[in-house]
Amino acid sequence: MSGTQRSMRSPLGRVRGHGAAHEGTGHFIGQRWSAIALAILGPWFAVAAALAIRDGGYTAAIDFLSDPVNAVGVILLVVIGFYHMSLGMQEVILDYIGKPFTKVALLLLNAAVPLVLAAGAIFAVLLVNFGV
Repeated sequence: MSGTQRSMRSPLGRVRGHGAAHEGTGHFIGQRWSAIALAILGPWFAVAAALAIRDGGYTAAIDFLSDPVNAVGVILLVVIGFYHMSLGMQEVILDYIGKPFTKVALLLLNAAVPLVLAAGAIFAVLLVNFGV
């Protein structure tokens, strides 16, 4: 062989499952499933909240979130929405940020900020639902 390695495997066989970060398929599937869930939960929330809070009052909003079905739906919407956002931002950071320190700092922020915001939103929904 003249300096190059020859392989019996096809080019597809050599690269299958080995993207740049070795996790591209998982992100792809996560983005698609969360997008499908958001496509269902988003319109549900918009219609249900609009019908329940017709007068725009504070007590109507509290009543809407006090219903267990609505509370679970809103919590799912928050969790899946922040998960979807975090996956998308992670892809943007990995693809377009070149400096290693900046990349690591942004990835850490991308992990922490959605987690803190989601925890706060879930706490608020549970506080409204169960009261203090």
